[in-house]
Amino acid sequence: MIPGKYRSLSGRAASNVNCGLHLVIQTSSLPEKNKVEFRLNKETSSFPGRLLQHDLERNYSSRQGDHINLVSSSMPSFPILQRSSEEKILYSDRLTLERQKLTVCPIIDGEEHLRLLNFQHNFITRIQNISNLQRLIFLDLYDNQIEEISGLSTLRSLRVLLLGKNRIKKISNLENLKSLDVLDLHGNQITKIENVNHLCDLRVLNLARNLLSHVDNLNGLDSLTELNLRHNQITFVRDVDNLPCLQRLFLSFNNISTFESVCCLADSTSLSDITFDGNPIAQESWYKHTILQNMMQLRQLDMKRITEEERRMASVVAKKEEEKKRESHKQSLLKEKKRLTINNVARNWDLQQNRITNIAANQERKDSDSQDNSQNDGGTISAFPEETGSLDSGLTSALQGLSVTDTHLVEVDGDTLSLYGSGALECLDRNWSVQTAGMVTTVSFTFIEFDEIVQVLPKLKIKFPNSLHLKFKETNLIMLQQFNALAQLRRVDQLTVDPQGNPVVSFTLWKYYVLFRLSHFSMQKINGTEVTQNDMIMAERLFGILAHVASSELPQYRLISILGDARKKQFRYLLETKGKKPGIASEENNDSKRLVGENTNRAMLNYTTRDFYNEKLEEIKEKKKFCKMYIEDLVKEATEINMKNEALQKLWPQMFIELVRDAVIEIRNKNSYMKLCLQQITDQK
Repeated sequence: MIPGKYRSLSGRAASNVNCGLHLVIQTSSLPEKNKVEFRLNKETSSFPGRLLQHDLERNYSSRQGDHINLVSSSMPSFPILQRSSEEKILYSDRLTLERQKLTVCPIIDGEEHLRLLNFQHNFITRIQNISNLQRLIFLDLYDNQIEEISGLSTLRSLRVLLLGKNRIKKISNLENLKSLDVLDLHGNQITKIENVNHLCDLRVLNLARNLLSHVDNLNGLDSLTELNLRHNQITFVRDVDNLPCLQRLFLSFNNISTFESVCCLADSTSLSDITFDGNPIAQESWYKHTILQNMMQLRQLDMKRITEEERRMASVVAKKEEEKKRESHKQSLLKEKKRLTINNVARNWDLQQNRITNIAANQERKDSDSQDNSQNDGGTISAFPEETGSLDSGLTSALQGLSVTDTHLVEVDGDTLSLYGSGALECLDRNWSVQTAGMVTTVSFTFIEFDEIVQVLPKLKIKFPNSLHLKFKETNLIMLQQFNALAQLRRVDQLTVDPQGNPVVSFTLWKYYVLFRLSHFSMQKINGTEVTQNDMIMAERLFGILAHVASSELPQYRLISILGDARKKQFRYLLETKGKKPGIASEENNDSKRLVGENTNRAMLNYTTRDFYNEKLEEIKEKKKFCKMYIEDLVKEATEINMKNEALQKLWPQMFIELVRDAVIEIRNKNSYMKLCLQQITDQK
């Protein structure tokens, strides 16, 4: 809004009508007598009562047309404006030249006392010929074709500068206008706010309908009370909180979409009126409540007065939004923690795989160097020793940098239990609630050795009885025999084996082997593909003979030792029913099949994990060692007995002769012998 003294000036100008002006076109080369003079009869229309408000970008009210009699000159030059003495007395401090089709500013002689100059609605392209008007306070160049702000350096008293609806691309050349109170630059082509920090007395700044994409660089405008930025392309606002006197801010029809992009407004203590209508943010459900909650000092929002009820509702909604925000933040933290943990698990997995590869390579080199010694020892070399080989220093430091809590992750999301890292397998020992355990139908294993998974499958069957879908990713499934281990589960309807980290998927027939070995599960999908009857027939054709060979080549005692307890009963039952009647045997056999489920022939196809195999080897070695020592002791003892027997045989004849001789000598004197015996008996008592 224009200060009151400027409104009074414009009001006084409104009362002046039908003033006559003399425009003289003159060049310096023409003598005084060649001057071409013409009279301009003009009816001035009134200035609007309020020259600058929040909608200053609108055109002024229309004026009545002027009648101009212009005699063209033979040489191009600036028109010279001259007024009569009477006109200067009547309108001494103001001059209105609007709608005169001027392309240049005329030369105004003898008007140094002018305070108000109006060039509205012309075709002026450059500001010039007014440097002598040093008392000018009000300059209006609205609706012209000016491309650059210039020619104002001497107008140090200028308080109001109206340059709306021109072609200005940059704010410049205002260094000497330190007394400016109102600056209107709406409707131009300005892309950046600049060169205004020195205007400490500026109270109104209008930059509506320009090409601004952001708001900043407003420091120093300590007196600014109104800022109009409507109809730009603004996406964020800065530095507005540094304007201590700002009361009205108009941001309608821009591209502001989030409160964070204008959050500096919440720190403004003076702001009372603001508009956001026409922005994407105004379409959000939280818009009004968020603005009111963060800007408690506001009195008007989008030109509507704010009521106490609206403030109260905004406070309630803001609290709910804050709770949602905290919950969302919590979820974001959990997601980020999950992501970091999975990354650590993946890194740990990669390090482990590299370690195993290096160990295997080192072991192969050792084998080639000492193959004979290995054969003499009779041991089997494992590619997965407990702790052999050495890590690079970089790998070792990376492993030590991982926290124990970051090396595994357990997550229950709906009906899916996801396990990352071998440490996650320990979760199966938890006391899961019946409801949670019952909801889990999908179990996903990632970054876990399949051999470690095999060891917990019995627990999985007990803890999560409704699990129907198994997923394996980065689990080192490398051979078909490993699928045999899944037969011990209660039920599997779907199986998903990710190619990443599971080379077995590259085998052409792996799906058919799974269908054959786990046929008692009647699987529905493998890797998302429906299982058809033709698939089952093909699986039986490809691998049916394998089960027959596996069962027929083993002796009965070996079969019973391999089978589990339930299958042992089934196997014995099948042997016992061979001599029974066909009908009875068939009926009982069906009951047994329903109870056990898995075909006995297929049950011969088991999988022994590397660790279990190594344990068995160690156990066998210990047994061999014990047996060897026991036999050696028996042989040694038998040898000693035999040697003693041979020595006895050699010594016995001589010993017998000596025994007979001693007996004859003792009983030769019968009386003495009897007395000796009686004496021995007496001594013993």
